[in-house]
Amino acid sequence: MRRLQRRTLVLTSESARHPFRRTLSPRVCTAPFPADVEAAENEQARCAWRLSGADWRGFLSAYCASLVAIVVFIA
Repeated sequence: MRRLQRRTLVLTSESARHPFRRTLSPRVCTAPFPADVEAAENEQARCAWRLSGADWRGFLSAYCASLVAIVVFIA
């Protein structure tokens, strides 16, 4: 007869079918947050990524300075 081994410590999730998902920790595969918590987090993230006029001005000045430096270097 075949003897089954009993494992006391299982580091993988055997209910996951894909090999990559099997290696993830159990906290990664838990149920998602409720809808209201998820919506609040999305709104907070949307506000954090909003660009202001100073951001655009800084980006454009860095872009123009880099463009001028490259043109001067090539010419």
